[in-house]
Amino acid sequence: MNLAQALAAGGIEPREARLLLAEATGLSAAAVLAHGERELAEAAKARYLEMVARRREGEPIAYILGRREFYGLSLAVGPAVLIPRPETERLVELALERLPLEADTIVADLGTGCGAIALAIKKHRPRARLVAIDESVAALEVAARNATQHALAVDWRHGRWFEATPRERFDLIVANPPYVAAGDPHLSMGDVRFEPPGALIAGSDGLDAIRAIVRDAPAFLREGTWLLLEHGGTQDAAVRAMLLDAGLADVATWPDLAAIARVSGGKLKSD
Repeated sequence: MNLAQALAAGGIEPREARLLLAEATGLSAAAVLAHGERELAEAAKARYLEMVARRREGEPIAYILGRREFYGLSLAVGPAVLIPRPETERLVELALERLPLEADTIVADLGTGCGAIALAIKKHRPRARLVAIDESVAALEVAARNATQHALAVDWRHGRWFEATPRERFDLIVANPPYVAAGDPHLSMGDVRFEPPGALIAGSDGLDAIRAIVRDAPAFLREGTWLLLEHGGTQDAAVRAMLLDAGLADVATWPDLAAIARVSGGKLKSD
């Protein structure tokens, strides 16, 4: 079997087949296409066919490859963490807009998962101190590996939301918490079937985690600083109402590149 035959035999989306064959052979995706006549070594063939079989079963390609690109960083991922998604980059952009480049700041990332948000912020705001929290020890292990890979210093902490920051105030708090309602039909579709339920589901309406964060956040913000939250595309009105009820000012929602309401936030009023 040569490379071209392997691609044709995959039975999956062509772009994904190229990525998996590149992974199996150690070639680039471009080389896989350019050298279709090259014979496939038996070990590489076996590895490729095993990965294709996993993909046919619906396993996310990011888990099969063991990595995903996010905001210019190649990040290790696996079943212990959510797969970083392009829409979450909007949260990073909004965070960076609120963090001066030449200033010492402290930022909390709640529910950090693989560390995508914290590491992206740290890369672009090197003077910021990042405190990243997750209640999953397995997720924190993945995040710590990613930090080591990119030589980025983050203070990883185990706990639920603000439990790991009992006496600190921050210049910015960001979170991409669970926001899917229990019983949502999307939980049985696509990649989410393989992702950790605890990082997806937040009560009967999907808002339990956001409620808990918004309720407690004012006690951990410095005056005039922001809380930014990713949420579902139909949850923006409910989240804005929570932010207003918590006494935050300048409450707003920002869309992602698909024009879906994606991030809402507010800031602690200055006296």
